[in-house]
Amino acid sequence: MADNITAVVTGGTRGIGRAVAAEFARRGVRVVVVARNREAGERTVAELGGGADLVTGDLSLLSDVRAVADRLLERCDRIDVLVHNAGVWPTRLVRTADALEESFTVNHLAPFLLNHLLEERLVADRTRIVQLTAGLYAKGQLDLRRTPTGADFHRIRTYATTKLANLLTVPLFARRWEETGIRIDAIHPGVTNTGLGDRGGVRGLVLKGVKRAWAPPEIAALPVVRLTFAPADGPSGRYFDCERPVDLDPVATDEGLAQVVWEQAVDLTDLGPAAAPPPLPDPGEPVTPPDPEE
Repeated sequence: MADNITAVVTGGTRGIGRAVAAEFARRGVRVVVVARNREAGERTVAELGGGADLVTGDLSLLSDVRAVADRLLERCDRIDVLVHNAGVWPTRLVRTADALEESFTVNHLAPFLLNHLLEERLVADRTRIVQLTAGLYAKGQLDLRRTPTGADFHRIRTYATTKLANLLTVPLFARRWEETGIRIDAIHPGVTNTGLGDRGGVRGLVLKGVKRAWAPPEIAALPVVRLTFAPADGPSGRYFDCERPVDLDPVATDEGLAQVVWEQAVDLTDLGPAAAPPPLPDPGEPVTPPDPEE
């Protein structure tokens, strides 16, 4: 079923990304793992076997995102599946060399930029793109002036807000690509016991205790992988809660805000005019009310 399929998984050395990569490999898919740490990446690829490959790069740095895109185009004759899994739940404010808050880049700008840099290949291969997200997006409070630099940093809210920013762009990518054969969907794979958001101290110990009741990454990976193989029997740009497509919270369906978020991402990543957001949907011809005197 999976012969000659190549799947790229970002953040594929641990947690859900590692489990997704392993499930793809089990199904005979050629996996390309994108990892920040070379040693961890090489260990993962060796464990996956079956011709798995590694591309290294720090997705918190925009220059590295561009380098990752170049390496993927060099290493991959085709990209059938692209899973944007890499994510950061920040426990403290970290600003990158680009003067941006770390999780804002990894969770939002990195997949946005990769989609554009790989676009020609994605169109040619009619790629299936799956964007991992989190149900916490609904708690996001996006401040377009302060959020990118972490001026409004909060240990929980920043994670939710960066997931919201990214999720706002998914329907726009679907609209941009609606005649190309590319499909993109977002998925919350369920509350999962990973290292995401781990911290020290008493609160960290409490969180680790709570996490013991959460699903392991191997369970959370299954709806992600199944979505990549699912028949194209619905519109692109949907949001899935595990296996089920559900409506987004109103905070993520603001078309005007989505356009501005996209435009800001274009500016921050220096993509230029070709990456302009797709136009707003045509509301249709206005209906003229009948003349009450007729």
